[in-house]
Amino acid sequence: MMYDICQSPVSLDEPAILAEWNAMIRAFMAHGTATPTHLGAVLNGAPDFAMGFAAKGLFSLMMGRRELNAVAREAGQAAVAALAASGGSTRERLWVRALGEWLDGRPSGAIAAMERVLVDHPTDTLSAKVSHAIRFILGDGVGMRSSIENVMDAHIGHELEGYVHGCHAFTLEETGEYDAAEAAGLKGLTLASDDAWGLHAVAHVYDMTARPDHGIALIENNCSAWDHCNNFRYHVWWHKALLHLDRGETDIVLAIYDGQVRSDKTDDYRDMANATSLLMRLELEGVKVGARWDELADLAQNRTDDGCLVFADLHYMLALGAAGRSTARTEMTNRFARDAARSGEMPARVANPGQAALAGLNAFSEGRYEQAFQNLAAARPGMQTIGGSHAQRDVFERMTIDAGLRAGLVDATETLIEDRIARRAGAMDRFSTTRLASISEARRIPAQ
Repeated sequence: MMYDICQSPVSLDEPAILAEWNAMIRAFMAHGTATPTHLGAVLNGAPDFAMGFAAKGLFSLMMGRRELNAVAREAGQAAVAALAASGGSTRERLWVRALGEWLDGRPSGAIAAMERVLVDHPTDTLSAKVSHAIRFILGDGVGMRSSIENVMDAHIGHELEGYVHGCHAFTLEETGEYDAAEAAGLKGLTLASDDAWGLHAVAHVYDMTARPDHGIALIENNCSAWDHCNNFRYHVWWHKALLHLDRGETDIVLAIYDGQVRSDKTDDYRDMANATSLLMRLELEGVKVGARWDELADLAQNRTDDGCLVFADLHYMLALGAAGRSTARTEMTNRFARDAARSGEMPARVANPGQAALAGLNAFSEGRYEQAFQNLAAARPGMQTIGGSHAQRDVFERMTIDAGLRAGLVDATETLIEDRIARRAGAMDRFSTTRLASISEARRIPAQ
């Protein structure tokens, strides 16, 4: 039995294969493009390494694409066969269990398996990051924070300590501890200069606390933390665009959209979420985005039956609504109804808040703003559970508020704006400032 960079046991007996496994871990922690290359080298060199197949399956499920479920199942079968042929450590068996739990519709079971690994191996940064990632998909910010805080002491002086601080920074931000999040993220960058997740956590802080100048400088001055990334670098560009939007620099936002956010016109749900939410924010500010919606809608209408993540589906719906794809919107609505009737962790999210949110987006796209407000406001208490971050879900907050303003629901809308400000530590960004000004103006105009 050998030990990897996480100071945890692996059933590998060749130093060269262990080196590839360690390189995979480093790349995964840094959102690097080489992650699948290194994992492929491990599986080619150690075809009976169960944990490697489990990693392939779990990483496939994280992609949130229906067609990759078959890849994950095949990897799961290979992992089970490898365990039967050669055994494996408790850590490896728990990884295989985690994959099986998620394949059976219980991502919370996958988290439980990872947490069980961390009881025995609190230095296992890889398992901690996977638990972190699945909790992110489920919108479990509190769980993300407690999980990473449980292993922080074990990572003091650890080779991967910087990435743990980056994860901690993100969880602190998502639970409203903005000053502590900023400090943790910056500390992580000093220990792991390629920690894109930690850098992006600090960018979240500056977005939530309306400090766009700080955020733009952070991103521009730390290119080495994110320019090596897979498509996560587009998400960092997205954050930069949000910060410029808060400064009212819509021309720069459009240039970032065209030159970076959509430089690769993929239908990866994360890339689609970046794109659709950014265009919607621009449109809410009165910016005409032209035919950009059509490119996204062409891709989104092929994903109406995907059904892996409500977060992804709602962003597809943004494109379908903005581009007027009524047939595809109907298909998505009907599929939501079918999924909501099923049992399980993910169908429960479709039922609530998914259906109400989808109905609200449909109503918004059709100009039925009072109905859009009612539906989106009804979905609002449960939106955390669709996953993503506060910053990502804020597009739906903005649409709810603007629907309320357009419907003349001044008092109810003001309440939402005040709640949004409170959750941002009292910070007033451009969006809140302009919408409160609109409410003040509306109250000065006598009713007709």
